[in-house]
Amino acid sequence: MKKLLTTLFASMFLFAASAASSADKEIAVIVKTANSDFWQNVKKGSTAAAGELKGYTASFQGAASDTDLAGQVALVENAVNRKVAAIVLAPSDPDALIPAMKKAWEAKIPVILIDSAANDAGKNYYQSFLATDNKKAGELCAQALIDKIGTTGKIAIMSYTAGSGSEIGRVGGFRKYIETHSKLQIVGPFYSNSQMGTALNQTTDVLAANADLKGLFGANEPTAIGMGRALVQSGKAGKVVAIGFDGNGDLQGFIKDGTLEAIAVQSAYQMGHLGVKTAVEAIQGKPVPKFRDTGVVMVTKKNIDSTEAKNVLY
Repeated sequence: MKKLLTTLFASMFLFAASAASSADKEIAVIVKTANSDFWQNVKKGSTAAAGELKGYTASFQGAASDTDLAGQVALVENAVNRKVAAIVLAPSDPDALIPAMKKAWEAKIPVILIDSAANDAGKNYYQSFLATDNKKAGELCAQALIDKIGTTGKIAIMSYTAGSGSEIGRVGGFRKYIETHSKLQIVGPFYSNSQMGTALNQTTDVLAANADLKGLFGANEPTAIGMGRALVQSGKAGKVVAIGFDGNGDLQGFIKDGTLEAIAVQSAYQMGHLGVKTAVEAIQGKPVPKFRDTGVVMVTKKNIDSTEAKNVLY
């Protein structure tokens, strides 16, 4: 009996040690919301990276919505409390996540930002930022729209979450390019809070109120999908030139049938994959760049079947 108890105790100790080791090697991937193909593609990339890195696992969580800042803060704080090895974070707000990032820094847990930046007050609390150059991507969308409709007339901006880092860069870059390189009149922006149904209704209203509208910009995945559906339902698909953002199956369909002229596609998979790999480099004390551009591809009907496009579409 004594031998049996000793064996059981040893087994329990080994199990506890193994569990602790596993917890120490968890990379917590925390995104704005899990409720979109874009973020699910980030998950695929992070899971694949963890599988390539022996001894590490990647968990994946998102808040209830892009605007659930308290929910996202709680996810980060919970990750800190359970002593994860590192956090890969897509902050929904450039300021609201900074106190939680500071807690991670104080606990010596590396933080890698993806997709959206934190403001300068948080620059010391993260090791690297991986994202599309959203300003440049917005400019490319504006250029594509001008190339198609010219430099005069009226356009509308259908945006998503006011104040998020990616939105500031993306829509800001789009607007500034339009204002600098054309005389186009801008209506909006209108904020869908990344809700497809909201974007559909907003676009429907904009089309009804502006019969002379020549162009639309849908600044993220759910917003662009809602915009595309509104164009189809109103009978204006192909008549109003529309540029979207991101590259799921719905948006690819809109490119193929001419509802959308172009989509700017980020490499969501790369954000997740490189985010986890960068986190492990930081854990191991290796130098990591403060910013990594994960790129964007402008996809149209002409190049949608190209290798370059297929590498980023999802």
